[in-house]
Amino acid sequence: MDGGVLERAGELAAGPLEGVGLGREAALELAALAAEDLWAVIYWANRIRRRWRGDRVHLCGIVAAKVGRCTEDCQWCSQSGRYASTVAARGLLGEEELAGAARSAAEAGANCFGFVTSGAGPTAEELDRLCAAYSQVREDGRLAACASLGKIDEATARQLGAAGCRRYNHNLESSRRHYGRVVTTHTFDERLATARAVKAAGLELCSGGLFGMGETVEDRVDLALELRAVGADIVPVNFLRPMAGTPLADARPLEPREGLAIIALLRFMLPQQCINIAGGRELCLRDLQSWMFHAGADGCLLGDYLTYGGRAAAEDLRMIDDLGLTPESAATAD
Repeated sequence: MDGGVLERAGELAAGPLEGVGLGREAALELAALAAEDLWAVIYWANRIRRRWRGDRVHLCGIVAAKVGRCTEDCQWCSQSGRYASTVAARGLLGEEELAGAARSAAEAGANCFGFVTSGAGPTAEELDRLCAAYSQVREDGRLAACASLGKIDEATARQLGAAGCRRYNHNLESSRRHYGRVVTTHTFDERLATARAVKAAGLELCSGGLFGMGETVEDRVDLALELRAVGADIVPVNFLRPMAGTPLADARPLEPREGLAIIALLRFMLPQQCINIAGGRELCLRDLQSWMFHAGADGCLLGDYLTYGGRAAAEDLRMIDDLGLTPESAATAD
């Protein structure tokens, strides 16, 4: 470990250890330090994590409540109806199927569970069915209920909250500068509008990014600044898993150390937020998956993803236990 890098990273960690995230120039300097000596930066990222997040691990499960036939053109997404992907489309699951998926997630060890639908946004009929399922999840009491339904307004967010939904996921995905290069059917400002509507309605905001789409370090820094400005409470970190039939099918997956550097950068910039590692982590981090927590993460997705399988929940729970970390309960999940 480079002593000079360790010392400078420690100086940059002073603000985050007091709860103040790095600004743009300092964050770019940190990224350069991570390229020189990642392990020195990770040492301080772990210190910041433990200072603000302790040793609790947020465990979130999801179900693909509605699959495919999406009208949007997000270049990474196999659910877009514009691409020749192999994903089989399916309409919205029934109320009992949705509630049953949530119960299964609770039994597997998740403390939070989200219904995720394809498409630009929910119809009134779909929203009613989802709200009925959220009421069941609330009555069960074992999970914090979440939603990821695309574009919504404040009134819809309030309707979800009244039904028992606690937080809403709407990822910004990348920087404003880079976003238009990978999506053209809606704008970055539309993403921000939904995020702001969620906050205005009193729901917690789950919003993060997808890394490995050709973005620069500057794009990653600028995304983190946007997430901080919009008030994201939970920040999902997704790594691109190239999907057949999509425009990014031939993209080269990020290397494990670059994935860890992204996590550490986010921890320095968002010291008090929950940083939740989600899609693509098995592909990107490979044998370094357990290091995501040392790099600053304090949460991960448990079980399968939307259109492909994840690690067995028992393996992740064993990894967390081996690290001396503790899964948090739904009552304390934030």
